[in-house]
Amino acid sequence: MKFPENWLREWVNPELDTAALAHQLTMAGHEVDEITVQGANLDGVVVAEVLSVIRHPDADRLSVCQVTYGEDAPVEVVCGAPNVRQGMKAAFAGPGTSLPNGMKLRRSKIRGVVSNGMLCSAIELGLGDESDGIIELPADAPTGKPLTKYLALPDAVLDINLTPNRGDCFSVAGIARDIAAMTGAKLVSPVLPAVPVTSDTSHPVRIGTPSACPRFAGRVVRNIDPSATSPLWMIERLRRAGLRAIHPVVDITNYVMLELGQPLHAYDFAKLNGAIEPRFAKAGEILVLLDEREIELHEETLVISDDSGPIGLAGIMGGLSTAVSDETQDVFFEAAFWPQDVISGRARHYSLHTDASMRFERGVDPGIQARAVDRATGLLLSIAGGAAGPLTDVRDENHLPGVRTIELRRSQLARLLGTEIPSEDVEKILDSLQIDVKSKSDGWSTRVPRYRFDLAIEHDLIEEIARIHGYDRIPEKTETAALPLSAVSEKHTDLERVADTLVARDYREVVTYSFVDSKTDRLVTGQLSELVLANPISSEMAVMRGSLWGGMLGSAAINLARQQERVRVFEIGKSFHGTLAEPVEILRVSGLAIGAVHGEQWGSKPRPVDFFDIKSDLMAVLHLTGSAQHFTFAAQEHAALQPGQSAGIWRDGALVGMIGKLHPAIAKELDIRKDAFLFELDADAAFAASIAIAGPISRFPSIRRDIAVVVKEEVLAAELQQAVAAAVPELIREVRVFDIYRGQGIEAGLKSVALGLILQETSRTLTDQDADSAMQQAVRKLEQEFGAELRD
Repeated sequence: MKFPENWLREWVNPELDTAALAHQLTMAGHEVDEITVQGANLDGVVVAEVLSVIRHPDADRLSVCQVTYGEDAPVEVVCGAPNVRQGMKAAFAGPGTSLPNGMKLRRSKIRGVVSNGMLCSAIELGLGDESDGIIELPADAPTGKPLTKYLALPDAVLDINLTPNRGDCFSVAGIARDIAAMTGAKLVSPVLPAVPVTSDTSHPVRIGTPSACPRFAGRVVRNIDPSATSPLWMIERLRRAGLRAIHPVVDITNYVMLELGQPLHAYDFAKLNGAIEPRFAKAGEILVLLDEREIELHEETLVISDDSGPIGLAGIMGGLSTAVSDETQDVFFEAAFWPQDVISGRARHYSLHTDASMRFERGVDPGIQARAVDRATGLLLSIAGGAAGPLTDVRDENHLPGVRTIELRRSQLARLLGTEIPSEDVEKILDSLQIDVKSKSDGWSTRVPRYRFDLAIEHDLIEEIARIHGYDRIPEKTETAALPLSAVSEKHTDLERVADTLVARDYREVVTYSFVDSKTDRLVTGQLSELVLANPISSEMAVMRGSLWGGMLGSAAINLARQQERVRVFEIGKSFHGTLAEPVEILRVSGLAIGAVHGEQWGSKPRPVDFFDIKSDLMAVLHLTGSAQHFTFAAQEHAALQPGQSAGIWRDGALVGMIGKLHPAIAKELDIRKDAFLFELDADAAFAASIAIAGPISRFPSIRRDIAVVVKEEVLAAELQQAVAAAVPELIREVRVFDIYRGQGIEAGLKSVALGLILQETSRTLTDQDADSAMQQAVRKLEQEFGAELRD
């Protein structure tokens, strides 16, 4: 939220400069994100009066003005603003003046007419973004006075990142209270003169559900001047706080909200039809909001209604049917207290986020509604005149938040802060926060103001004491603690090693949301999730993910849309299964590869990644278990993968993962324009490690023998390797596939697989007879199990 410094200093003026004040706020928990100085470098810009305006002789859109700014004689200025007119007061910059945008003015000819300076717009002076006209100053602005003095410039605007629990600080009054407590400066609330009641007009208010609206204040102001405009001082304060001036009545409600923290709403009194009543909406009711959106109301939504039906969303936004306009002459001001639980989440349900809802969701002082209406009434009378009716203030004390009593123990204060704070300092801090405090033998009994919704337990008070005392004043202590060494198991592969291995193979780790949209989750899992969130942040985060692929594919689509043609990512996280009554979490390791195998280079032509590339990456990871030989890959279908290019990953007969190419239909649905290859593993099952057992190294040389067999196309090379290794296990140490051939000389439906047998003994040197015997036994086993034929 943005707070103009000059406005804050009207309430509390500590002996701190802007930077020190910002530092103090940040150290007290109100982080100042940015300080923007408004109206700097405006030396030489003064208030001027336009004496006459005539059309430029050689340009239809330019005017030649006679301008006086306190000098002996008027000067001639060429102006292109459409709103320039005789008699108006404006901001004038003479020759030699440097503007904030870097422009240095000089006397110059414009279409043959000499212009002695410039009549300035807001954007040229850095005082807003309006550029379609010059700044119009009030008629009583003193000619010749420096603009900086007239507008109280320069003024620093503090952009404070307020935490959601501090609803009391979403106003100038609230921040000023905290500054006063932090610095000891005096808090000065502006004196608000009593509003004279000069009309007997009032409007009835009914509260049928006091638990949802325990207080409702209002007042009718009649016969205001519809042509009145907001004064410049108010427009400037609103602008510096980040709001745009709209209409005097609307500007006043915004001003009071920023000043006191109480959102208000103004109705065109002539458009009200019967008594105003806060109530819950009825099913099917329709409301047209101020922004002209038409919404269908939910039964749990609190609305403000009259005899015509709903006329506003309570605590969120008013309705169009009763909105004030340029013709409004009679106004009804409303300031109500809406409990947090009644307003929370309602704005988000209708895709709204307003200044009012933000404050009511965090908590608004239940004691300032009448004061806010009085303040708004006084401002309106001073700006647009009119006659004020009596104040209506309907309340139900049984449903208004009460004053909370919290007990604070000295021992607990010292234990949590790690230091002793003198009792007199504690009492002074609590008193500065407007917390009533009474000393006791073991601590204090306190009564917390009703507007401090964040103070509910003893720990909250301790936090407040530390915050105001100063976190930097609490001495630093080095704690010592016993840190026993935990047992390290060799039975499971550290997932950090898994991540490092994938990074070494050019993958990048991503972290995606555990929530995904239901459609994407169904596409990648093939089933509808039962783990549906009751109140999701958005429809894209409606269910708990059943696979990590959904988030990774979304990340890949975003990268591809941003011209990243090569994507290799992995994620280690949990997937969620089962039902709401019995949910199951599974830790998974997933990866995705799209694009070229290697990054762009000159040494070789780019080749797109394929199934065997990503399988190779996966095998590098599985080798970490020390049991790579226990993993097998077998063709298996999966809802998210293309048939014929998908395989199950098995370990000792148990399925531990899937690998394959993304199904083209799903790729099209998710806007993945390139072939994507994926793998996913159950981390606990896949990365159980085998404890290494040392064995002797043979001193005798190995022998290699090669064979080539012709088998059916569907026979897997891995099956051939396993059969050969099992034929003579005491001699065959390794079986390597070094060639697979299809083509001339091989019948259709068959293939030739060439195998290299590595034979070795640990006690003797093998003979050719040993090798030939081993080869014969291997070929015989292949013939028996697969009908293989030895190829010549």
